[in-house]
Amino acid sequence: MRAAALAVYRPPRIHRGLLFLFLAATLSCCLQGLGSHAQTLPLPPMKASSDEAEDPPTLWNFSVNPCFDWLKETKSSVVSHNVVCDCNATTNVCHVVSIEVKGYNLTGVLPEEFGNLTSLFFIDLTRNYINGSIPAADWASLPLRNLSLLGNRISGAIPEEIGNITPLRSLFLSANNFTGELPEALSRLTNLTDFRIDGTEISGKIPSWIGNWTKLRRFDMQGTSMEGPFPPEFSLLEGITELRVSDLKKSDGSFPPLEKMLGMQQLVLRNCSISGMIPDYIGNMTKLKTLDLSFNNLTGEIPENFASLRILANMYLTNNRLNGSIPGWISRSRENVDISYNMFTETSSAPPNCDQESRYNNPFLHISLCFSSCLQDYNFFINCGGKKVTLGGNEYEIDSSLEGASKYFHSSSGKWAYSSTGDFIGGSRASYVAENASILTMPNAELYTSARLSPLSLRYYGLCLQPGNYTVKLHFAEIVFTNDQTFASVGRRVFDVSIQGHKVLRDFNIVEAANGTGKDITLNFTALVVDSTLEIHFMWSGKGTNAIPARGVYGPLISAISVTPNFTPRIFKDNKLSVAAIVGIVVASTVFVMLLILGLIWFWLRRKAIENNELRGLNLPTGSFSLKQIKAATGNFDPENKIGEGGFGPVYKGVLPDGSMIAVKQLSSKSKQGNREFVTEIGMISALQHPNLVKLFGCCIEGNQLLLIYEYMENNSLARALFGPEGLRLNLDWQTRRKICIGIARGLAYLHEESRLKIVHRDIKTTNVLLDKDLNAKISDFGLAKLDEEENTHISTRIAGTIFGVVTLEIVSGKSNANCRPKEDFIYLLDWEAQQMLNLALVCTNPSPTLRPAMSAVVSMLEGHTPVQVPTMKITRTESMEQRFRSFEKLSQDGRSQVVSTDGPWADSSLSMQSSKEGDHSRSTTN
Repeated sequence: MRAAALAVYRPPRIHRGLLFLFLAATLSCCLQGLGSHAQTLPLPPMKASSDEAEDPPTLWNFSVNPCFDWLKETKSSVVSHNVVCDCNATTNVCHVVSIEVKGYNLTGVLPEEFGNLTSLFFIDLTRNYINGSIPAADWASLPLRNLSLLGNRISGAIPEEIGNITPLRSLFLSANNFTGELPEALSRLTNLTDFRIDGTEISGKIPSWIGNWTKLRRFDMQGTSMEGPFPPEFSLLEGITELRVSDLKKSDGSFPPLEKMLGMQQLVLRNCSISGMIPDYIGNMTKLKTLDLSFNNLTGEIPENFASLRILANMYLTNNRLNGSIPGWISRSRENVDISYNMFTETSSAPPNCDQESRYNNPFLHISLCFSSCLQDYNFFINCGGKKVTLGGNEYEIDSSLEGASKYFHSSSGKWAYSSTGDFIGGSRASYVAENASILTMPNAELYTSARLSPLSLRYYGLCLQPGNYTVKLHFAEIVFTNDQTFASVGRRVFDVSIQGHKVLRDFNIVEAANGTGKDITLNFTALVVDSTLEIHFMWSGKGTNAIPARGVYGPLISAISVTPNFTPRIFKDNKLSVAAIVGIVVASTVFVMLLILGLIWFWLRRKAIENNELRGLNLPTGSFSLKQIKAATGNFDPENKIGEGGFGPVYKGVLPDGSMIAVKQLSSKSKQGNREFVTEIGMISALQHPNLVKLFGCCIEGNQLLLIYEYMENNSLARALFGPEGLRLNLDWQTRRKICIGIARGLAYLHEESRLKIVHRDIKTTNVLLDKDLNAKISDFGLAKLDEEENTHISTRIAGTIFGVVTLEIVSGKSNANCRPKEDFIYLLDWEAQQMLNLALVCTNPSPTLRPAMSAVVSMLEGHTPVQVPTMKITRTESMEQRFRSFEKLSQDGRSQVVSTDGPWADSSLSMQSSKEGDHSRSTTN
């Protein structure tokens, strides 16, 4: 149903002394007997005023007894009057128990004499023109259960004496001029069920004593100067069904403690500086009808259990930082939903970005995406909320749609569009268009007889604009409020305006800027357009009133918009194609794109099938793994599972479904060979089976991924065991080090002499020697030199032979060959086994390759089957070699003065030492 346009209400006025006249008549009634109810009530004299000559409204008849002769009460949504009396037939006395005078523009101050009505439990003076303060000292003893002063001009602080009216159930102070903080005395109002202070200047933090109001059902605190956060005691208000809070000045970002309020029906927490994720328990509030969490800093995804909110009619999550995917249920069975201006990454369940028929604003609502980069327009004119008007040669386009809640609309001309968000709280029939029925006298009044409204956010967009600077004119006139001494003049409209994301007006009040209602004001701004779109954003800042002259009257108002260029625009010829030509082009383009996509898919599938057939036909001795299996095993190559980095790429730990551990080497570059050649070579390498070689389980080739799957070695590399950080270094005794040397030698002997392939490992170093759980040495990376691009190879030597001797020296000394530096403290090795191992290492590092022993001979010497050769070479040392071996020479000169060990218990071996003669002989062969 289309809502009717908002018409301005002109209520009756009662002159200033009438409130006191009414009070006197009521008090007189209370003192009369039942038999006198037909008599005319005596009225006291009234003070003279300028308004005395005005006649009271015809609804009032002061010639009758209000306790009896008002046969029926008068009520409407705005205006009503009613007096309820409690009469005792025995005593012939009547007591006034209820006074309701709504919308009669009563002036003056609240009478102290109300305190004499000792049975009065209901006062409703909503929407009048009363000023002054609350005479709390006189009213404190009343048995009031309901007090409504909404929509007046009452000022000052809320009296502490109000806290003495403990029977009070509802307290409405909205749309007044109250200031100061909520007095702590209000904590005594433990029977309170409804509390409203919207549109006041009440300030301070939300008090913790509010937890005393355990019977509270409704709490309205929009557009105040209150500060957050919500205290923990707020969680005690488990019976709340309606909570409306907006624009908290300060907050710690936490979501209010609402987990126990499962009966919630209306939840508004707009612009409250809330951060973090939306709590899942909101989805358990199955009675929820309205949810507004807009303009906060919420992150994460929309909870899936929101799907259980079957009767949710309005959901506003706009202007947050929500991400992830949009649940499919969000577009079903909802009247108004707005999730625009967030950070969603997947919108398959969302309607098209510019779908006018949708009931909710698209999450990716960026209007520049709605149209191609036509860049042909350079101006536009809008009569906001009104009909087409031509002024000064410019045609202001019609903008008369009465819809506005979560609405996106673009004009028939294609020059502009708007999006509106929010529903008017408490005003189910409130309109998104205002119309003024009175006569406006300003020039160009046609632009101001109507205006577009929004309860929360209204954005206008200029589309297809040429780049450059533009003048933006915004036309305003307040046509809803009045400029007289009626409650309709008490309303205050306050909002913000931004252009291209920059706030140009803050706390803008049309009445103050134009010096009255019904007066126009035009504000000019300059805006730069770069991407063909101009955005003008009007946003309710939560300030001002929201129930004057009726509930649901608030939010930004705009009468007209004009945008013109500050440059000489390019004029495009109007060479429009026929509809048939456009349809033909669109169909042909669509068919071509679809065929192209299908062709690419076919080519990719065919190539994938060829690769798979190629791999299946190889009959690999190794296993073939899929990339999906490897990702599952390594946690998608989680950095936490990374156990090393080699010259060929990183290595990750993985766990197969059967629980077995693997190591996955991710090669950094693919060889120039084809898949068949590469897999064939991997198969040859995997055929090398030896206890001292790391076993290759298989490989994976998918896309750019080239992976090798090895057995997992629990103790990582020899380099880490010898030279790693203190927490990772292993405490290796001499027997273990000797066992490692033998294991390395056996592995190399197998590669060099025993295997069918005769592979020469040209990169033996401690990082390529791995240790299993029993500290058995196993050689890795053998045969991989051919698998890397030649220009990227990390191999450090190109000559035949081995650097096994260097590795042996590192194992014996515990010092890295690459990091050896002269120091004052040196290692003293005199055990005969260490001397023997050093001799073997020196033989293996002989500069002449022909004098180095074969690896089988090295194994024989290590195992004690063959005596260790004594090095006899004469070395011509360079300066770097001088530094490298100086420690050993100095120790030989110092003899057996002391033993200093820097790595491991093997230096304290109990084995007998070599004789001095053997030591001298050793020195003679190395010089």
